[in-house]
Amino acid sequence: MRRRTRSLIGTITMLAFVIVYAPLAMALADSRISQTPAPVQAVLYAILGIAWIIPLMPLIRWMQRPDPET
Repeated sequence: MRRRTRSLIGTITMLAFVIVYAPLAMALADSRISQTPAPVQAVLYAILGIAWIIPLMPLIRWMQRPDPET
Protein backbone atom coordinates (compact mmCIF):
# COMPACT_ATOMS: atom_id res chain seq x y z
CA MET A 1 0.00 0.00 0.00
CA ARG A 2 1.31 3.42 -0.88
CA ARG A 3 2.11 5.98 1.79
CA ARG A 4 -0.51 8.36 0.45
CA THR A 5 -3.24 5.72 0.84
CA ARG A 6 -2.02 4.83 4.34
CA SER A 7 -2.12 8.52 5.27
CA LEU A 8 -5.71 8.83 4.09
CA ILE A 9 -6.81 5.70 5.98
CA GLY A 10 -4.87 6.77 9.06
CA THR A 11 -6.31 10.27 9.04
CA ILE A 12 -9.87 8.98 8.80
CA THR A 13 -9.17 6.48 11.59
CA MET A 14 -7.66 9.17 13.81
CA LEU A 15 -10.64 11.45 13.29
CA ALA A 16 -13.05 8.63 14.13
CA PHE A 17 -11.04 7.81 17.27
CA VAL A 18 -11.01 11.42 18.45
CA ILE A 19 -14.74 11.78 17.74
CA VAL A 20 -15.34 8.84 20.09
CA TYR A 21 -12.60 9.64 22.64
CA ALA A 22 -13.44 13.33 23.18
CA PRO A 23 -17.03 12.83 24.43
CA LEU A 24 -15.93 9.94 26.63
CA ALA A 25 -13.15 12.03 28.16
CA MET A 26 -15.53 14.94 28.68
CA ALA A 27 -18.11 12.68 30.33
CA LEU A 28 -15.46 11.25 32.63
CA ALA A 29 -14.20 14.72 33.49
CA ASP A 30 -17.71 15.99 34.17
CA SER A 31 -18.80 13.06 36.30
CA ARG A 32 -15.69 12.17 38.30
CA ILE A 33 -12.87 14.67 37.95
CA SER A 34 -14.92 17.76 38.81
CA GLN A 35 -15.37 16.41 42.34
CA THR A 36 -11.64 16.19 43.09
CA PRO A 37 -9.32 18.89 44.47
CA ALA A 38 -7.88 21.41 42.00
CA PRO A 39 -4.29 20.01 41.89
CA VAL A 40 -5.62 16.52 41.20
CA GLN A 41 -7.91 17.94 38.51
CA ALA A 42 -4.95 19.58 36.78
CA VAL A 43 -3.03 16.30 36.67
CA LEU A 44 -6.04 14.29 35.49
CA TYR A 45 -6.92 16.81 32.77
CA ALA A 46 -3.32 16.69 31.55
CA ILE A 47 -3.46 12.88 31.44
CA LEU A 48 -6.76 12.92 29.56
CA GLY A 49 -5.36 15.52 27.19
CA ILE A 50 -2.44 13.35 26.09
CA ALA A 51 -3.92 9.87 26.62
CA TRP A 52 -5.35 9.75 23.10
CA ILE A 53 -1.84 9.79 21.65
CA ILE A 54 -0.78 6.44 23.14
CA PRO A 55 -3.24 4.22 21.23
CA LEU A 56 -2.64 6.17 18.02
CA MET A 57 1.17 5.88 17.99
CA PRO A 58 1.20 2.51 16.15
CA LEU A 59 -1.15 3.97 13.56
CA ILE A 60 1.08 7.01 13.09
CA ARG A 61 4.15 4.79 12.70
CA TRP A 62 2.28 2.69 10.12
CA MET A 63 1.29 5.82 8.20
CA GLN A 64 4.90 7.06 8.10
CA ARG A 65 6.47 3.88 6.73
CA PRO A 66 8.18 4.38 3.39
CA ASP A 67 6.59 3.07 0.23
CA PRO A 68 7.55 -0.49 -0.71
CA GLU A 69 10.05 -0.88 -3.50
CA THR A 70 8.45 -2.04 -6.75
